[in-house]
Amino acid sequence: MDKPKKSESSDQPIVPFWKQNWGDLDRVFDNFRRDFERTMTSFPAMNLPMHVSSVSCDILDEGDHYVINAELPGVIKEDVKLNVSDNNVEISAEHKEEKEEKKKNYVRKERRSFSYHRSLPLPEKVDSAKAKAKLNNGILSIEIPKINPTPKPKSKDIPVQ
Repeated sequence: MDKPKKSESSDQPIVPFWKQNWGDLDRVFDNFRRDFERTMTSFPAMNLPMHVSSVSCDILDEGDHYVINAELPGVIKEDVKLNVSDNNVEISAEHKEEKEEKKKNYVRKERRSFSYHRSLPLPEKVDSAKAKAKLNNGILSIEIPKINPTPKPKSKDIPVQ
């Protein structure tokens, strides 16, 4: 590409090439964003069978254990998969619903399906074998005990002989 010519009589500062074409770069990103948003918002119109949502969670540090409360509206316990490893909790749920209503002059059939997924890293190692979980009114409560680290030896004064 040609370098912009500098006029001897001009007091204007020299503008680097990339700044001169900054508007072109902005247009490229604007077009990309617009096309991406258009594509993503067209999915519901296509009646895709599944919607994946992130699980809203609260993680509480109770000293010797963690308590995780996760919101899973419309999910029953048979739909939930829970995996606890040394320092990670993975929650996933898939729910499918079908309703059919038949009356004299019409038939109405609706389907709804959705899934949830969330992976939560924990700051300390936990005892996955002792984890407990309970689902009540769309709230999944998970209690996971921490692994007690080996106690560090206390400092001790040693007499010199």
